[in-house]
Amino acid sequence: MNPRPSLTELSAFAAIVRHASFRAAADELGMSASTLSHMMRALEQRLGLRLFHRTTRSVAPTEAGARFFGNVAPILNELDRALMDVGGLSDRPTGSVRINAAEPAARLLMDRFIPTFLERYPGIHVDLVVEGRLVDIVAEGFDAGVRLGESLPKNMVAVPFGGDGRLVCVASPAYLARAGTPRTPDELARHPCVRFRLPSGKMYRWEFKHRGQELRFDATGPITLDSMDLMIEAAIRGLGVAFVWEDTARPAIDAGKLATILDDWTPPFEGHYLYYPSHRLVPVGLRAFVDVLKDVERQARQSLRERYRHGGA
Repeated sequence: MNPRPSLTELSAFAAIVRHASFRAAADELGMSASTLSHMMRALEQRLGLRLFHRTTRSVAPTEAGARFFGNVAPILNELDRALMDVGGLSDRPTGSVRINAAEPAARLLMDRFIPTFLERYPGIHVDLVVEGRLVDIVAEGFDAGVRLGESLPKNMVAVPFGGDGRLVCVASPAYLARAGTPRTPDELARHPCVRFRLPSGKMYRWEFKHRGQELRFDATGPITLDSMDLMIEAAIRGLGVAFVWEDTARPAIDAGKLATILDDWTPPFEGHYLYYPSHRLVPVGLRAFVDVLKDVERQARQSLRERYRHGGA
């Protein structure tokens, strides 16, 4: 009788089916694609079955492979659930949670959620990777990612946090006193603008909306940056008009260092979501992080209701 497949082989087989890619599965498992391919060929030989159709561009399970996956996947899920249940018995859960987020979302997590999470779960390590490009969180080994509602990938569990988002046009009061205040986006063409370079290398086109009218503006100006913090600093120094996240600029606005303009043209939009794959069980660290995210949001809503109830602003 052929020896039974090992747990490593079964997990590797399931990862290939989920990703439809040897390379992506290898990245998840922390091994080379060639090692994974050799492992699957050896498994096929022992089983006496061809599990995958392979081409230079794609991989898909054969009929036998699909049937095998249908039987194996529930077993692996039950094993993961058993391991998570055991881990949850600890008074102090341990482990890590690895999250990918762009700078504004990472700042929001750091300001409102991560300190509470670390206080509540001191045994869990947070690995927050800040980058602007859109990544495949599964292929690159993240437990979760953060995106705006309009750009969420399919087949993901998505948890909203932080409320609606908003980009605003800002400039220093001194600059506006000197150069005048634009009343419409078209008037920005007469002003120097602080341009924003996307991670892809392209320039961000400023987007405006007013009473059903949508407008995109190609900003021109003396400086191009790829950091919201530096863009805000440039605007404070009077180098021109910047288009930035309101939350990021809020301290400078409240301090009187910046003023918002074209407010009627910059309405709020669907904000940030923490998202993670729906086809796999939630690791202990991520499950705890989601619980804190929801709890902090619930407390914020309750506080807001209490404030309105007592007539406060």
